[in-house]
Amino acid sequence: MKIRVGFGFDVHKLVEGRELWLGGVRLEHELGLLGHSDADVLIHAICDALLGAANMRDIGYHFPDNAGEYKNIDSKILLARTIELIATKGYKVGNIDATVCAERPKLKAHIPHICETLARVMGIDVEDVSIKATTTEKLGFTGREEGISAYATVLIVAD
Repeated sequence: MKIRVGFGFDVHKLVEGRELWLGGVRLEHELGLLGHSDADVLIHAICDALLGAANMRDIGYHFPDNAGEYKNIDSKILLARTIELIATKGYKVGNIDATVCAERPKLKAHIPHICETLARVMGIDVEDVSIKATTTEKLGFTGREEGISAYATVLIVAD
């Protein structure tokens, strides 16, 4: 059995007039994340971690932000395609551990739904998806509520 680890990071700016998507779940909030796709920072960090673990470059390489086909795309589609990409090298997800950094909205109540959504998209057990939320104690761009960031660590395995 071959085991590999990957790490991913993403950040997007909060703006008016956009929906807020985190982990494939739409959250009620007065601001949303700006990006070419739906700007789901959590899914993007997970995709980067998966691709990195498989030594397949990064999300921008596979899904460029200047390609019209990805304009406003649901990031769950990108995640599903990423799972297909790593499968071409014989890998499947072992587990995911990720952290979202945001002052608001508070994410505690949403985490179970996010974990279920991500597990369903990736075709893995919900017990293999750990999502955490934190703030930056009002420090930096996150603390000023200018953006949201996410970090992800993944384990992938091949037989």
